[in-house]
Amino acid sequence: MKLGILATGITPDELLTQYGSYADMFVQLFDQAREHFEYEVFDVREGRFPGGAEQCDGWIITGSKFNVYQNLPWMQQLKELIIEIHAAGKPLVGICFGHQIVAEAFGGKVDKYSGGWGVGLHSYELKGSYDFLAGAPSAFTISAMHQDQVINKPDNAEVFASSEFCQYAGLLYDNQILTFQAHPEFNIAYEDELINLRKGAVIPDEAAEQGLASVREDDAVTDSVVVAGWMANFLRSRAA
Repeated sequence: MKLGILATGITPDELLTQYGSYADMFVQLFDQAREHFEYEVFDVREGRFPGGAEQCDGWIITGSKFNVYQNLPWMQQLKELIIEIHAAGKPLVGICFGHQIVAEAFGGKVDKYSGGWGVGLHSYELKGSYDFLAGAPSAFTISAMHQDQVINKPDNAEVFASSEFCQYAGLLYDNQILTFQAHPEFNIAYEDELINLRKGAVIPDEAAEQGLASVREDDAVTDSVVVAGWMANFLRSRAA
């Protein structure tokens, strides 16, 4: 199965050599979960788009430092591609910025959350029963890094994951598009370094300290590999 990774951002320069790009992180995560795909990366920020939805069997949209409401030309083109992927019946997974731009593409609203930044390890309650979540626990924990959230979800989106901090943490669109606000592709070491790098300059000190405390606990773990399995199950089953 061939996955097209629509790269909407890249790792900060200070961390890129050690951790790779966001696209690299998805490949590393799927490898860790023993889920193997063929990949093609499209840096849509630079206007490098696929020829169409049919070019790959499934799609992933990465996170980004950009805000979806900037509505830059490449974002407008990406929203058109999302609608094309949906119309073609291809599966799509969106993460963070990807989660948000899918919501915008279907008429939802994204904005800065009044509760501020969500960073560090966050836990989310699973809601409903879905085939790709077979055998899943009642909740999962992964890394968060966002100030924006989906404020109004589109009518065709079901909530499958939620928390007190993030109401629409996981959305499922027409049983074909799966999106997460948080980052299964971020490991704890990367999350720690990213928070520390952004502390003060981007993320307020108090929020950064809370996030750092969560990733530095002796028993800090993420369910990233488990979530990778869910994503792989979803992509394969919907592509079939």
